[in-house]
Amino acid sequence: MINLKQLEVWFVTGSQFLYGEETLQQVAAHSQEIAASLNNSSQIPVTVVFKPVLKTTEEIYALCQQANNSTNCIGIIAWMHTFSPAKMWIGGLKILQKPLCHLHTQFNRDIPWNDIDMDFMNLNQSAHGDREFGFMVSRMRLRRKVIVGHWQNENVLNSINVWARAAAGWHDWQGAKFVRFGDNMRQVAVTEGDKVEAELQFGYSVNTHGIGDLVKVVNEVTNADVDKLCDEYNDTYKLAASLTKNGAQYASLRDAARIELGLKYFLEQGNFKGYTDTFEDLHGMVQLPGIASQRLMEQGYGFGGEGDWKTSALVRAMKVMGSGLKGGNSFMEDYTYHFEPGNEMVLGAHMLEICSSIADGKPSCEIHPLGIGGKADPVRLVFNVSGGPALNASIIDMGNRFRLLVNEVEAVKPVHDLPKLPVARVLWKPYPDMQTGCAAWILAGGAHHTCYSQNLTSEHLDDFADMANIECVLINKQTNLHQLKNELRWSDKYYS
Repeated sequence: MINLKQLEVWFVTGSQFLYGEETLQQVAAHSQEIAASLNNSSQIPVTVVFKPVLKTTEEIYALCQQANNSTNCIGIIAWMHTFSPAKMWIGGLKILQKPLCHLHTQFNRDIPWNDIDMDFMNLNQSAHGDREFGFMVSRMRLRRKVIVGHWQNENVLNSINVWARAAAGWHDWQGAKFVRFGDNMRQVAVTEGDKVEAELQFGYSVNTHGIGDLVKVVNEVTNADVDKLCDEYNDTYKLAASLTKNGAQYASLRDAARIELGLKYFLEQGNFKGYTDTFEDLHGMVQLPGIASQRLMEQGYGFGGEGDWKTSALVRAMKVMGSGLKGGNSFMEDYTYHFEPGNEMVLGAHMLEICSSIADGKPSCEIHPLGIGGKADPVRLVFNVSGGPALNASIIDMGNRFRLLVNEVEAVKPVHDLPKLPVARVLWKPYPDMQTGCAAWILAGGAHHTCYSQNLTSEHLDDFADMANIECVLINKQTNLHQLKNELRWSDKYYS
């Protein structure tokens, strides 16, 4: 699990010298109390750090510089306790490179009806101080999240939690490296994209290593390490009889374990956060990495099949965002449909690589023919996925911009056995319904590869898109095709 508590969001309060030293001391005391309360909240996964009250242009600029240079700071929560003239914020906001959350709150929850006087009013001016600040951020056309409500309110804490998790995912992308073993699957469009523009827009790099580079590392794995991992497989999963130590295909399990160990070592040595492979480029590999990709995803690595580096990076970001939450995130593909009237569903799966973090119960470790790739039968984990709220997300390259597409879905617990389907799989019903949801996805140019999430919401992804400064298209219970088509046209005009 990725430890989000080592990351910091800075709690920043704006004021000015106009109100005198006594008022500024009260502002600081209130700010410290709020920051400490947020930091101690079980709902907020990161460390909230109080910063001294900002009262001048110079202080604001210096604080934003410090935030940019801090390796642990992933964002700023800004609050105007009193009135803070917003021209003071221009210089700092111009250079700020970290995500911004504007918390529109006040220290007291209720108006003290019997005691309120002008001293109280001068101190507690968030109602219009935050509007002054908000105007400047809007005037500068900066994306940020605005959260409204008392700082102890559960909904406010939940919104801060969502924003902080999105900021953690964005922070993780900065300077991240993803490796492709081989190229994209031949002739496929949606897995392609502009890697140079992605590095400019998103902060991560994508580079290719020949499959031979990986094969060399795989071949250097020791037999002792392979034995140890095979024992772990046996202890963790329901091992097929043919894969046990006395089974006819035990050598294939050892091959799979050797691939996993070599692949993990390669990723660790190169400081890569995710990878892609393709069954069209397996020269020197005994089998396509199946269980290896499933387990490495569960450990937090991003993965994309057929060279799909955009999805690999998104899987990694969503795993960071969901760290510590119940449920998992996985590489996914819309595979086939169930068109029973009134009970339409999608069956999602892939050839092999569905992350075991979303498994319902103990997976089976099995071996079956793949039918493509021309290699030995690969070992994989087979399991079903539980029902409940979920979503599919995909980043696509529209030529002049990147688009993040999100479809909220309802996963369905299988009511039928699938004895002849030897892959991990999940059933879901797209919102608002099968016809509208699928049509909307296609109209928006959605990819067939996604990241399927059990523990994130569309709010996480919307916040993330704002941080990345990209378009976000949401398909949910309220989606109307006529309205969606208009929104897509407006976006095309906006980005043209």
